[in-house]
Amino acid sequence: MSEDQKRPRAFRLQDLNLEETEARENPRGPILIEPTRDPFEAEAEALTGAAPADAEEAAIEIAQQQGLRRHWLMSWAGVFWSAASGLIALSFGVWINNLIDDLFSRAPALGVVGLVLAGLAGLALLVLGAREAAGVLRQRRIAELHAGLAAAREADDFKEGRRLVQELSALYAARAETALARDQLRDLAQDIVDGRDLIDIAERTLIHPLDLKVRQEIADAAKRVSMVTAIAPRAIIDVVFVIAQAIRLIRRISTIYGGRPGLLGFLKVLRSIGAHIAITGGMAAGDSIVQQVLGHGIAAKLSARLGEGVLNGLLTARVGLSAMAVCRPMPYAVSRAPGIRDVAPFLFSKNETKA
Repeated sequence: MSEDQKRPRAFRLQDLNLEETEARENPRGPILIEPTRDPFEAEAEALTGAAPADAEEAAIEIAQQQGLRRHWLMSWAGVFWSAASGLIALSFGVWINNLIDDLFSRAPALGVVGLVLAGLAGLALLVLGAREAAGVLRQRRIAELHAGLAAAREADDFKEGRRLVQELSALYAARAETALARDQLRDLAQDIVDGRDLIDIAERTLIHPLDLKVRQEIADAAKRVSMVTAIAPRAIIDVVFVIAQAIRLIRRISTIYGGRPGLLGFLKVLRSIGAHIAITGGMAAGDSIVQQVLGHGIAAKLSARLGEGVLNGLLTARVGLSAMAVCRPMPYAVSRAPGIRDVAPFLFSKNETKA
């Protein structure tokens, strides 16, 4: 071995000054590698207007907490309405008591008839109250099921996911059209050991057919509103018809997903829908929607009434999509949340609009 040839030698890492070596080799400073977002993904989100899944789910759960999952009795408004309702019921009971006493003083037969009618009215009121309470509790159960399935899927918790999937199947036990899907879930729950996969299969087999029905309801309501608005001779007819269709659509969507809203239940659903529209920017896509409508030449080439019909149809579809989001018993995981173009594409087609 020649003397000019360097021999291998041992050294300690702590004896080396790595910072000086790096600075000498790279005088511009250390190289920082930062992750960059896929430009195609960003472009797709910009075109579709889709929000990130976690942000969308957070908006849905906040809206449910402000409506479906909210305890009215724990707020001052709840205390006020409870006290006012109790006072009204007390005064009404006193009036009924005085009326029956007056009927007995006139004729015993009239008193008996009045007492029987009061008993029947009280029984009917009790049944209606029980139905209202059951409807509110059922809708609250669906909202809690939604939040629980979202948390279980995020944590990939098999035990919790399996329990919630069984509860989801029990929610539709009275529906014959879901029997096959429930049987499949019951069999797969014994074989699958991954909680996320089980929840995804439940969404595909049990909830996806309901999503299709809801999307059809939204499309039909948007089409009816756009057509009636375009041909209605009075503006008051437009307002009444749009409100009636929105109420019918919200109740229909809630019923499809398992809710049975009465008056109080409908008010809670309406509160959640309003919160969801406010959080996600109700006319969020409002500017883009108007631009798309104007881009199709509706405002320039067609009549103003037809343009109003299309806009009212878009608003109806927007309300339906918010109702779909807050009433759905599980989060969007396998499939993405539909947009207005998905449920009402005819509102954006020039050929269909002109026809």
